[in-house]
Order: sequence, then structure tokens, then C-alpha cells
Amino acid sequence: MVTSDQRRRQLAREKYERQQRRREDARRRTRRLTLAITSAVAVVAVIGGATYLATSGNDDKDKTDAAASQSPSAEASPSPTEEAKPEPAMKIDKKATYTMSLKTSQGDIAFTMDASKTPHTTNSFKSLADKKFFDGTKCHRLTTENIYVLQCGDPKGDGTGGPGYTIPDENLTALGKAGADGSVTYPAGTVAMANTGQAHTGGSQFFLVYKDSKLPPTYTPFGTMDAKSLKAVQAVGKAGVDGGGPDGAPKKAVNISKLTVDKK
Repeated sequence: MVTSDQRRRQLAREKYERQQRRREDARRRTRRLTLAITSAVAVVAVIGGATYLATSGNDDKDKTDAAASQSPSAEASPSPTEEAKPEPAMKIDKKATYTMSLKTSQGDIAFTMDASKTPHTTNSFKSLADKKFFDGTKCHRLTTENIYVLQCGDPKGDGTGGPGYTIPDENLTALGKAGADGSVTYPAGTVAMANTGQAHTGGSQFFLVYKDSKLPPTYTPFGTMDAKSLKAVQAVGKAGVDGGGPDGAPKKAVNISKLTVDKK
């Protein structure tokens, strides 16, 4: 026989479960909306940039908005239903220089990282590389208009994946002060962190700049490719996007078989 106390506890438990289901449904709706907005931003990055170039007579606010719309990233932060992991404990030598080396289907790509300027970024990549996080992934996005970048580091391969934690932005003043259009030049050969468009939301995705690109100074620049590596990425850029268009999967697939980070 069920006592009144047991019945009250059962009703309270059922009420709590209903609340949890409603919250989970709300979270799912929020995630779907976020992904839809992210997809829209990716389209605006191309269309908005083209409009800005065609209407250079707009005022400074329009120029700033156009520059800000050119995002090389759509990386997702940890899901609301997931508990965010802490970033890896600091284990690198903050005074040292490290080399990140990628063995890819389009040739080897390597670049240096100065840990004194980007300790959190360098430490995170070292930790992930040691766990073979990037092995077997691909560079999922190539952009060939307005900005010229090849984006990699997503374990899902669709632009929404990450390591389950975020790292702080670093070294944002390295490329100088933003101009009237709100952007700075990321020179060819630069390697920088992707993010969601919000501060301190970098994870594992990064982009390789194969031609000077104007972007807001909100993406951590943490590496510089050597000449041979830049040439390999430029060849991918020259081949264009699979199926045509200015933004999407590269026609020359860039599959990463192995990524390592070593102290120089």
C-alpha cells in the first residue's frame, strides 16, 4: 500500500521529471536556432562582404558591420546539456617555441608557435595532439572570396565540433590596430584560432590564411607557416570549393592523417 508520504514523493519526482523534459526541449530548440543562425552568418559572410565591396560609399558603420560579418568560423561551444570540461593543465614551457606538423593528403603543413605569446593556445594544441585528437580529421572549409582561409581542427568535419572546452583569446594586438572598417590584415601564412564570434570561445578549430585577409582582430593569431606549407595551402585554395561557389568543402580534400606538436 502506498503511503501519503510515498505518494507525495512520487508526485514531486514526476513533476521534477516533467520540468527536466521541458528544459531539455527548450535546450534542443535553442541549439537548433543557434545552428540556424550560424548557417545564416556563414552565408552573410560571403554575400555581405560582396555587398560591401560593391557599395564602398556606405558610412563607417556599414563598413564595420560588413567587416564583422566575414567570420572564418562557426565552432560550437559545449552543448547546454554538456558540462564544459576545463582546459588542459598548463604543461608546456612558456618560454619555448613549438612546431605543429600536419601530415595531410595535400602534403605536409608545418608552422611555429611562440608559447610566450599564446601559452593557452599552444598548451591546448600540444595536449590534444598528444591524445591524437586531430588524427583522421579533415579540413572542412575553404573560403575563396573576401577572406582566404582553409579551416581545420573539427573532429565532426561539419564546423560544429570541438574538444568540449574553450580557451581564452590571446595575442589579439599582434596584427596592429583595427582600421576604420574594424578590421586588420591577417597576412598570408598566418594561423589563427576559429571561434563562435564571441570572446574566449576557441576550441580546436583553426584556420590557415593563404592570402592576405581583412578580418576583425578577434581571432587569436598563434602560428606562422613556412614557405613550403603556405604553397601547399595556396594550391588547395587555387583548386577552389567542391561544387563551385566561394565557401565550402575544398575541392582538393585535405585529410589529416597525423598532427604532432613538438618543442623546438
